[in-house]
Amino acid sequence: MSSPLVEVRDLRKFFNIGGGKTLKAVNEISFSIGRGETVGVVGESGCGKSTAGRTIMRLYEPTSGSVTFDGKDIYKLRGSGMKELRRNMQMIFQDPYASLNPRMTVTDIIGEALDIHRLVSSRAERKRKVEGLLDLVNLNSEHATRYPHEFSGGQRQRIGIARALAVDPKFIIADEPISALDVSIQAQIVNLMQELQRKMGLTYLFIAHDLSMVKHISDRVVVMYLGKIVELAESSELYDTPRHPYTQALMSAIPIPDPEVEATRERIVLKGDMPSPIDPPSGCQFHTRCPIATDKCKTDEPKLLEVSKGHFASCHYA
Repeated sequence: MSSPLVEVRDLRKFFNIGGGKTLKAVNEISFSIGRGETVGVVGESGCGKSTAGRTIMRLYEPTSGSVTFDGKDIYKLRGSGMKELRRNMQMIFQDPYASLNPRMTVTDIIGEALDIHRLVSSRAERKRKVEGLLDLVNLNSEHATRYPHEFSGGQRQRIGIARALAVDPKFIIADEPISALDVSIQAQIVNLMQELQRKMGLTYLFIAHDLSMVKHISDRVVVMYLGKIVELAESSELYDTPRHPYTQALMSAIPIPDPEVEATRERIVLKGDMPSPIDPPSGCQFHTRCPIATDKCKTDEPKLLEVSKGHFASCHYA
């Protein structure tokens, strides 16, 4: 892996929900992202994926831990340092219907960041830059004067991507950027993101629950369960030889486009629902649903250890 652009160390984000109860949304996660790399984050709804992304972006302040971006601890930055970080780290949000201001034209949605960071010196230059960004995401310059409600979901997400690219960032967190879109549009958006990565040398943290799409776009994949990382490996390695029982269950749910193979394949169906992050189980948090759990799993929490080169898993039997 190239030198890390982003390093996450022992990051925790807990929420106090009253009555003396604490929701442990993100609980001691550690990983790094190399320059120009795409790291995917997968897991069931409620596993802490989006909270992790927003805490790394510093939209949420952490409970503890650190995130280092380009050698700087982002939680120690203030004032101009924080403004520079905001320029270098951008986010693409899940819902293209909610993330764009309905009262602003596309020109102003994209141009707002150019104004805040003083990247243009005249209205003509601003107009030129906005039109260039629209062209970059395969939209027309005539779209610039329209409002968000005049666009389809896929077009709105392209506008969201153009807005993120306006300040020429190094790192983009994509928080489930395709889950609200039609299946036919999802591949177009992912292919666009890959093309932009090649052109601009971008680094991505790609959060999703569509496992086949994560395999397609990611160099390495992080699997989360109940606020913790349970497995981390290169994409092809993880999909070919998943070591954690939870990852194995997720992989068995991916449909195979060959009816004969699909008919003979054994699915791993997990029993029960994910426990509450307010009151997680003792020992290994997955033991309540795990098909191979033993008494040891109920009392001893496994550590995230390297089980083969570059492949980490937190299971006593990985």
